[in-house]
Amino acid sequence: MALTHNFLLLFCSLFLISSPHSIAQTTFRPKALVLPVSKDPSSLQYLAQINQRTPLVPVEVTLDLGGQYLWVDCQQGYVSSSKKNPSCNTAQCSLAVYRLKTCTVDKKFCVLSPDNTATRTGTSDYLTQDVVSIQSTDGSNPGRVVSVPNFLFSCAPTFILQGLAKGVKGMAGLGRTKISLPSQFSAAFSFPKKFAICLTSSNAKGVVIFGDGPYVLLPHADDLSQSLIYTPLILNPVSTASGYFEGEPSTDYFIGVKSIKINENVVPLNASLLSINREGYGGTKISTVNAYTVMETTIYNAVTDSFVRELAKANVPRVASVAPFGACFNSKNIGSTRVGPAVPQIDLVLQSKNVYWRIFGANSMVQVKDDVLCLGFVDGGVNPRTSIVIGGHQLEDNLLQFDLAASRLGFSSSLLFRQTTCANFNFTSKS
Repeated sequence: MALTHNFLLLFCSLFLISSPHSIAQTTFRPKALVLPVSKDPSSLQYLAQINQRTPLVPVEVTLDLGGQYLWVDCQQGYVSSSKKNPSCNTAQCSLAVYRLKTCTVDKKFCVLSPDNTATRTGTSDYLTQDVVSIQSTDGSNPGRVVSVPNFLFSCAPTFILQGLAKGVKGMAGLGRTKISLPSQFSAAFSFPKKFAICLTSSNAKGVVIFGDGPYVLLPHADDLSQSLIYTPLILNPVSTASGYFEGEPSTDYFIGVKSIKINENVVPLNASLLSINREGYGGTKISTVNAYTVMETTIYNAVTDSFVRELAKANVPRVASVAPFGACFNSKNIGSTRVGPAVPQIDLVLQSKNVYWRIFGANSMVQVKDDVLCLGFVDGGVNPRTSIVIGGHQLEDNLLQFDLAASRLGFSSSLLFRQTTCANFNFTSKS
């Protein structure tokens, strides 16, 4: 009997996700969806606007690449005629929670654990569903607006917003769960389980595209998805969230960095730190919440020392450090190139020596004063949960495609080489 009950729950949840009548509010079937992303200059967080509720309200949220799902403050100002709380014994609850359902004491409502990954603060609140509206795209231009009437998310109390950018009402999780934004959008409109992010450091907007390519940036007509380099996405079997159940895997995106090179020279470091151990420590993940790449202390010291030595060969003097950075230089002695300051290139070597993510000056250096450039990496201390966290500054003007079905990452390295940037998606022309 229990087996039959579980089968029915599974069947219902699959129907809920795949049925066009239950999810998509329109017969129009977009091939992809587009979400503009801006960078907050104060917090350095990447922000997006989710149109939610009835009537629709623009809700500012912080983009969280590895986040579990969308969570929004429902304690202050949440008004919607279409808001519902799925009960504990529903397909929605089974879809949203890990293995064992968590419920209110009276078993009436399903409970989730929203996580502010910027401050490492977790709490608990109700699983909720409401209308979400988003613009479609053909990969070159924005198209019609479409809606998901029963989009699942978590409510959250107001206090958990502390540490997020001014005006933000929650976080938009793109992580490896069944109710993250990519999973729900691909299920609602039956397009591939892929999404791409392209972040910008400027006042102009970057973009998240849910669905497959083409990915076209002005002034060119080239489909960038055709020229990506691929590396496997690695699953960390232990959750990296603030709070989790035993056995719950991480929702973050990890990649297999095998070594680091600076100007083609291998950086001497403890390679065992680059692997994920049984307790879930180590490895390399990608984050939009960390402003800069964070490295375990011995890795950070090795990379910094090697970088300083290479710049010394070019007679670039080191100057006093400017927090949070440890290696800073007189920028008057550093030239300029198409891909930023003329400094040693840093390669994250992946599954083979021929597959590497190359970081040029635009992504490795940070201008902190008129005449001071700093290496944009931060010391993460001894024995951090993750050995290397590739942060937002290193992602900017790089196109990253997360293929969830194939469990692989496609990456472009710097788009500046192609004479374009992530700010060049056409948000004005309607198809």
